[in-house]
Amino acid sequence: MGVRIKSVGISRDTQSSVENSGRAAKQSLERAGVRPDQVGVLINAGVFRDSNTVEPAVSALIQKAAGIGLEYAKDDPRTFSFDLMNGATGVLNAVQVATAILATGSAEHVLIVAGDGHPSMTRSAATDDFPYATSGAALLLEHTDEPDGFGRVHTVNGEGTPAVEAYVDTATMGSVGRGVMTVVREPDFADRLLSVAIEAARAALAESGHSDLAGTALIASTPTAEFPKQLADALGISQNSVRTPDLADGDPHTAALPQAYDRAVVADTMKEFTHVLFVAAGAGPSAAAVLYRLPAFAGAVA
Repeated sequence: MGVRIKSVGISRDTQSSVENSGRAAKQSLERAGVRPDQVGVLINAGVFRDSNTVEPAVSALIQKAAGIGLEYAKDDPRTFSFDLMNGATGVLNAVQVATAILATGSAEHVLIVAGDGHPSMTRSAATDDFPYATSGAALLLEHTDEPDGFGRVHTVNGEGTPAVEAYVDTATMGSVGRGVMTVVREPDFADRLLSVAIEAARAALAESGHSDLAGTALIASTPTAEFPKQLADALGISQNSVRTPDLADGDPHTAALPQAYDRAVVADTMKEFTHVLFVAAGAGPSAAAVLYRLPAFAGAVA
């Protein structure tokens, strides 16, 4: 028994992280043939928000944009939503939470959404001062009695400084603070993220006892375009087994893993694999990894 991906949704249609996440959520439901009232929980793992919104919870705004849980009569179904922000590892942390929820039978489906964008809502592509693309993604998860799905998520926290920091500089923001963000990446940030990613990935593989790396695809976060292939080399996974998101506009950040999975399934390049190793690494430095056993119908889940 476990938790598996029922469908995926993505959006790069707007410069709003809320709208992109909401559209991705809608797409995932449409692809799966699941009604909004069948979603018991929505978890938002996105970090960079429209206009640097603090309140209300952005998950509630995304839930509204997706048209989920908007009925208010006495016996109407309810959808609980909340933000779970842990940088690039947020989606895998949300998988941990979703697994616990679905194991209790308290929800039929859990919807994880992730999306980032510049708070000014005026650009879509990454730049030197803000190295993240504007986009959104959604993973619709369900419980299964089959042996498919996610194993245990392993997390690793590195030592020292955060490697990557993002903040609003209150000393200089003036009257435009809602539309600015400062991102600082240390010179060796990529090496430090790679180190914790390798440790988390090896832990996930070791606990599962999975040794068929030839049948394992690698999907990793993309703090640099080369990061997934560097990780593959360190783990002994073939470069041809690496699947990445569309990086034309830069790093999708929190949405990188679901976007890469969606891209691979849509392109029908997952048939040769039995498993996917998902690995995320970001500010902290921190990393998370989980081994996912692909369902027999993996080619149709997107």
